[in-house]
Amino acid sequence: MNNRITRRDFIKTSAAVSASFILPHARVLGANDDIRVAVIGFRSKGKGHIEDFRKKKGVRVVALCDADNSVLQWNVAEFEKRNEKVAGYQDMRRIMDDKEIDAIVTATPNHWHALTTIWACQSGKDVYVEKPACQEIWEGCRQVEAARKYNRVVQVGTQKRSSNGLRDAFQYIRDGNLGAIKVVRGFCYKRRGSIGRVDGPQDPPESVDYDLWTGPAPMLPLMRKSLHYDWHWQWPYGNGDIGNQGVHEFDLCRWALGVDHLPPRVMSIGGRFGYVDDGQTPNTQIAYCDYEPAPIIFEVRGLPMQAPKPGQKGDAMPHYKGVRVGVVIECEDGYFSGGGGGGWVYDKDDKKVKQFKSGGEEGHTDNFITAVRKRDPGHLNADILEGVRSATLFHMANASYRIGEASKAKKVEKALDGDHWGTEAFDRFQEHLEANEVNLNKKSEDNPLIMGPWLTFDMDKERFTGEFAEEAMQFVRRPARAPFDVPEKV
Repeated sequence: MNNRITRRDFIKTSAAVSASFILPHARVLGANDDIRVAVIGFRSKGKGHIEDFRKKKGVRVVALCDADNSVLQWNVAEFEKRNEKVAGYQDMRRIMDDKEIDAIVTATPNHWHALTTIWACQSGKDVYVEKPACQEIWEGCRQVEAARKYNRVVQVGTQKRSSNGLRDAFQYIRDGNLGAIKVVRGFCYKRRGSIGRVDGPQDPPESVDYDLWTGPAPMLPLMRKSLHYDWHWQWPYGNGDIGNQGVHEFDLCRWALGVDHLPPRVMSIGGRFGYVDDGQTPNTQIAYCDYEPAPIIFEVRGLPMQAPKPGQKGDAMPHYKGVRVGVVIECEDGYFSGGGGGGWVYDKDDKKVKQFKSGGEEGHTDNFITAVRKRDPGHLNADILEGVRSATLFHMANASYRIGEASKAKKVEKALDGDHWGTEAFDRFQEHLEANEVNLNKKSEDNPLIMGPWLTFDMDKERFTGEFAEEAMQFVRRPARAPFDVPEKV
């Protein structure tokens, strides 16, 4: 394989990954051997992974790594209290050098996901990498190449892929029980407050090695109050809620539609409304993936959602056909509405027809361990290839948003005129903002409405094509920062 993953390669390799293998420099695992795991990054999700993996039969957590030494030492101390031996590292490269580690579980910030995966594969380790698979499209392609070249098992933390209820529901739809699919919708209606605004560079916490924390991202001064978590809303490190919570729903939308290719074109509309802070990503957004014959439309809502009704306390949370975070698959003869790991099928009169119960998603990490023991990536429910495919959808949408122009609502309405699905989604978009007293037809320097252009991406060439290709290409691959650069050839 050359150093490019083409769409043809993506499809071909996904069918070929089930071949068994043993690396010359990797430990041969017997049925009774413990799988020795290192967990990298654990302020939130990673902490749950520590508890999950250390309790699995036949698995031992033998090493921990975090760029924040206070977090690292606290968690090492917890192991010591239980008389469990664990090594602690602040620099993940020491994890890669450790031949006593079989697999890595990583929940670092997004900008580290790709390089961590690639380094692990190169060092003969299997990987469970949290969502989204990658911070950018180019490095995602390198992750797939590394997994294939080094014959590694690489699972992405989109755990809903392990849901029995959703698997059965999507098969029920594909079997034609609701007629043809008309549109697939994803939703992330989650309240996200302001992260505040600083008046100059901030000092990182003394316990943090900021160079290690920054890693492959540009070395920039800290321009937010909190180093941790709020990176989700700044472009060098995160992807906004469309790539945070939203990647789960994007993945489900693509799974439901049954597509393993990119749509002919993608565009996005949105803005960061309601407050002025150091966040850069939109808190209200529409992503339109123009698949044929049915599009995927994803919606983000981050404001208080809508004004409380008379006598109601607090914010009223809107939903679409019962879903606030999840998917709605609209078909000729009804629709599926689901969140979490299950949902209901409804007829055209909104009457319940059939329930698909949640279950199985909690076994997503077990699925990874089983694939590691079997030496069979084909056993995975969320192979790295699937994770990169789904991430590419929101990367395309964000690129459209980032090169878009400030527009008034009337201009967007005119551009969507004749597009039923787009117009309907934008109507809801406006209703949400009006409830939060945001006037889209009033000029705003601080909170403009951005309308992005339609973009097309050629996976064979790893390039945007068409009228706005040159502007969009800046978001396909960030500049390298030695010694944390993602390698051109893995």
